[in-house]
Amino acid sequence: MEEKVEGKARSERHRRRRRSRLWAPEILVPAALASLGKLDPRWQARNPVMLVVEVGALVTTLTALTGLVHHASDGPFTAQVALWLWFTVLFANFAEAMAEGRGKAQAASLRRTRSELVARRLSAGGEERVPALWLRRGDRVVCEAGDVIPGDGTVIEGIASVDESAITGESEPVIREAGGDRSSVTAGTRVRSDRIVVEITANPGETFLDRMIGLVESASRRKTPNEIALNILLAALTIIFVLAVATLEPFARYAGTSVPITVLIALLVCLIPTTIGALLSAVGIAGIDRLLQRNLVALSGRAVEAAGDVDTLLLDKTGTLTFGNRQASELLPAAGVTMERLVRAAALSSLADETPEGRSIVTLARRLGGPDPEGDGGDGKEMTFVPFSATTRMSGVDLDGHRIRKGAADRIAAWVGHPLPADVQATVDAIARAGGTPLVVAEDDQVLGTVDLRDIVKPGIRERFAELRRMGIRTVMITGDNRLTAATIAREAGVDDFLAEATPEEKLELIRREQAEGRMVAMSGDGTNDAPALAQADVAVAMNSGTQAAKEAANLVDLDSDPTKLIEVVAAGKQMLITRGALTTFSIANDVAKYFAILPAMFSGSLPALGALNVMRLASPSSAVLSAVIFNALVIVALIPLALRGVRYRPVGAASLLRRNLLVYGLGGIVAPFIGIKLIDLLVTAAHLV
Repeated sequence: MEEKVEGKARSERHRRRRRSRLWAPEILVPAALASLGKLDPRWQARNPVMLVVEVGALVTTLTALTGLVHHASDGPFTAQVALWLWFTVLFANFAEAMAEGRGKAQAASLRRTRSELVARRLSAGGEERVPALWLRRGDRVVCEAGDVIPGDGTVIEGIASVDESAITGESEPVIREAGGDRSSVTAGTRVRSDRIVVEITANPGETFLDRMIGLVESASRRKTPNEIALNILLAALTIIFVLAVATLEPFARYAGTSVPITVLIALLVCLIPTTIGALLSAVGIAGIDRLLQRNLVALSGRAVEAAGDVDTLLLDKTGTLTFGNRQASELLPAAGVTMERLVRAAALSSLADETPEGRSIVTLARRLGGPDPEGDGGDGKEMTFVPFSATTRMSGVDLDGHRIRKGAADRIAAWVGHPLPADVQATVDAIARAGGTPLVVAEDDQVLGTVDLRDIVKPGIRERFAELRRMGIRTVMITGDNRLTAATIAREAGVDDFLAEATPEEKLELIRREQAEGRMVAMSGDGTNDAPALAQADVAVAMNSGTQAAKEAANLVDLDSDPTKLIEVVAAGKQMLITRGALTTFSIANDVAKYFAILPAMFSGSLPALGALNVMRLASPSSAVLSAVIFNALVIVALIPLALRGVRYRPVGAASLLRRNLLVYGLGGIVAPFIGIKLIDLLVTAAHLV
């Protein structure tokens, strides 16, 4: 319950921070200045739609200046059209600059975190203080209480409490220790207590902080495949409309009239999809920024987009579906085995197991009078430890000619070379049916008993999976537990399928099998053993607390190290796709109304029959053209908040989503311009602007 409350509080903090930052002066002013710099044609060339608008604005400006010099009657009208065409380009630049500005503000904060770091590097002669920029991969540094960690690395000695608030924004310190999956540390974080030795894993310029700065500034952002495809479509539509508008003048001459160049340019700008062309880049940047608001760093824009197309979600049981704090609750001896012998064997076999479960077994054994983990636990005799492995799913010790092992029931049965005793198998099945995790302890070829590990499914997780199901996403739970335990947890959590007794190879095979059937797969992980599967998945979220191998294999990193964020990643990806689709629908639907505004105005003199198309009853041809151009510019500004915040996402099917978009943004895109252009026409006429 506390975790649920904390999750809601964190989400609320993100929402407040997003609202407060959207129109903050420190973002608005630089964005306004940047929008002027983006008028450079070399910059506009990246966006063919806005490049056409800028060329049209330039031509109209030259026409206006010529008309004003020669005191032409249409000089003021042309000047006003030129002014609003420039505003159209500036507003498009402003939308992109606003999206980038939010990331640059974050990057400035990260740069302050990185600046002037000093490292205590270990060398043959002892310890030396050097600038952090001198560190290279493989160097070892010492960090004690109060020190700022100078580079990305892995803890190879010691355990410490680390303050990661400079990176994650969360003030609660976390534990980082040698071994296991919580050994990774990030440059710029601060050691709060104790002492650790860190091996540097990244050269200067290649650290997580450096990559994060580049990405949030959009300097490294590549266009996603869907974005590229949409750009190609917009460019094709623009070329078609350019050719269509270019043919209007010959038709006009044939009809015995002429169309001014200003009106032709106004028609072209109003007909090409300027709204989505202006906001397309901002939508992509804002999608990455929205993840950053949730403390998720997208190492690739493709990952955010791919998240919106995910069909299969692979979720680790521990820490995602359950609270992840499986603890040894009971030791159950086999028939004919004393509790004292089982306690001793369970403790000794777990001394080399660095997992939370292994440590909980040692703790329980101590309470029951077992060997002290601080001592050797073997009466001074030499021991050879066998550490826990995700592949073998066992740990143990070789002691004085005896071999002691603890692990999954099937692996222990294979290790001793015969099936488990009937009473032990019954105990294993009973624990599994109750939702626990049974571990079996054996010495040489004798099975000594069972360890009962217990975990709890998180409240509300079943409802979240029901939402994913409505979205058309299939959920698969991955666990190292046996099939009975996995089936119980899967049924309680409400997932669609599960993979029990999973090894790293089996995870990888599952992902490949899903992809071979045409599905997009997302998963999260934090350990080195997860790296191959993360590298194979279409959307891979690594925990910031995890190993360096996992973070390098993933395309998203969760700074809060919360495995349930994978569900938020999918929602954010879908929100970006929906926002882009909604704005595209609205932009194209807009053209219908602008067609009814400008085309009758162009030919009202020579072809009076076209007056029937003037359904808005606009005051004059000049006011109709100017009103359409003004609306075309202002609608970009009106939609900037929607582009940056995104269309609200609801977990519904694709058909329902399409109907809603067509109704709200398709029909709305047709109706809004009729109302907007008419109101602007009334204001333009009242102000005698034309």
